[in-house]
Amino acid sequence: MSSRRGDIISLLTEASKQLREIENKYQLSLTKKHVSSDLKVKIKNLCENLRSVLDYLACDIREAKCSQLKENERFYFPILRNREQFESKMREWFPSLDSTSPDLWSYLESIQPYRGTGKEWLGEFNQVNNENKHSALVEQTKIEKEWVKATSIDGSSVEWSPQNVRFGNGVSVLNVPIDPSTQLPIPHPSLEVKRIVWVDFYFEGINKSALGLLKEATSGINQIAGKVSELL
Repeated sequence: MSSRRGDIISLLTEASKQLREIENKYQLSLTKKHVSSDLKVKIKNLCENLRSVLDYLACDIREAKCSQLKENERFYFPILRNREQFESKMREWFPSLDSTSPDLWSYLESIQPYRGTGKEWLGEFNQVNNENKHSALVEQTKIEKEWVKATSIDGSSVEWSPQNVRFGNGVSVLNVPIDPSTQLPIPHPSLEVKRIVWVDFYFEGINKSALGLLKEATSGINQIAGKVSELL
């Protein structure tokens, strides 16, 4: 187990390095509005290294806390859809863990995606990782969002999305009338108006910034590795 712990640390260190490289290439891809093949490969490698950390943790848990193990039995770090599935798979993959280490069992249940806000990233990471492994690289969809920011000379500001807001006659923003034909404030020295286009890439089928998810996964799996090690 000690050598596996060293492997986990090495993988997490490499993952942090990979994430920095991805972030630099990601910004370049945003400028070009195209995801390069090199960036896709780096994302794939990062996901695989993070998944390997979870696989090693699953092995450590079985070896340290579980009994009645069968050779060549398939098992995975638990990332399940609901509590019923969690309890079923945990008893299959990690027999007797609920009695030998109830704190670890409870912790693993607490990080499941079905637990709600703040936990979804683990399921999203699992989806991206599985699709990277078993088919082509997950395609990333470019998302462009436009919004307007109006700032007055006293520092007050208002932002809105032209896609979601339509102004009629008689509407003002920070005391400056809106021109319904342009949907913008009428030019006035007291008001600075900026049109901003925000661009990002999303993994197909996941309504979240690809880079944001990778950051969550890298940080989150670091935390999981530390907590599991503490509870073993």
